[in-house]
Amino acid sequence: MRKIMTLVVLVALAVSVGTAAFAEADKPLAGRSISIFTAATGKDETFAEFTKDTGIEVHYLEISSGEVLSRLRASGGKNLADAWFGGGVDSYIAAGEEGFLEPYRSPEAELIPDEYKSPEGYWTGLSLVAVDLIVNTDVLKEKNLPLPKTWLDLGKPEYKDELMMSNPTISGTNYAVIFHLIRLFGEEAGWDLLRKMHENIPFYTKRGAAPPNKAAMGEVAIGIDPYDVGVQLIAQGYPVVSIFPEEGVPGFLAPIALMKGAKDMEAAKAFIDWCLSKRGQEVQMTYTAKVGTRPDAEVPEYLQGLKNAKIVVADPVKVGEMRKGILDRWQQEFGSKAEQ
Repeated sequence: MRKIMTLVVLVALAVSVGTAAFAEADKPLAGRSISIFTAATGKDETFAEFTKDTGIEVHYLEISSGEVLSRLRASGGKNLADAWFGGGVDSYIAAGEEGFLEPYRSPEAELIPDEYKSPEGYWTGLSLVAVDLIVNTDVLKEKNLPLPKTWLDLGKPEYKDELMMSNPTISGTNYAVIFHLIRLFGEEAGWDLLRKMHENIPFYTKRGAAPPNKAAMGEVAIGIDPYDVGVQLIAQGYPVVSIFPEEGVPGFLAPIALMKGAKDMEAAKAFIDWCLSKRGQEVQMTYTAKVGTRPDAEVPEYLQGLKNAKIVVADPVKVGEMRKGILDRWQQEFGSKAEQ
């Protein structure tokens, strides 16, 4: 626990040393500001480093990727922000197709693999997000429950009311989970498992960060977790452990994009360039517990645990194509339990 925090501090110190080169450079856009949508941990620290390097202020609205898409649709494409940082790639794909994003191919994205970028330039993969289970060991002990080791375990009746998951129509993390389970077990068996899990879920939260936090507080035993949230809860000393189900876990892209009609295109592009630069990627890995997509960026020690997990990165195009059909079916079968 202390080791994790120490490693984060050490990496943060290394990142601060690397600021010098940026700090000495001219800041032609200093004094400008941008507004962004974001669904990411460590955003305050990350954006502070960007402002330090460029002089551009960042104002953000913390909102899940599904909610961003809903707002864009409701506004009829009216400008709501300059850029979009993090969240589920499926919503970015839909937003690009529906004309809400401005194509932009950052020169900093040249080293990023093509499979992590929109062919049309609508978005670029910023980081890879893994999903794990955050399990409260005190609750397991108190209720004499076994430690879950597989996805199939989550459908067992002994976990009645002890499993928490967020609404996949809002949370990109949990849409990725559903997509993964259907692909992993097959259409029929995948939906059957989701029905069994549904019986163990008291309600579906709005935000992807809520299930691990509720598990940490002892409200439930198990929370389906975007890895970056859980690793911080462990570091903070909550009685929880991270479990990667043995069958494999979904890994999905968290992209970055330029919004159509951005009020300050130049500053927004500078933000995207910085986030995709080696410097920006290393800053984000320090504070967000997500592995960057740029291969020359150094991965901090505290994230090395991800290498032991069996992570399956889905084809983002297929994820986007299947989104509506999967979520329509989910809403019909399970939507009555969704948090309002």
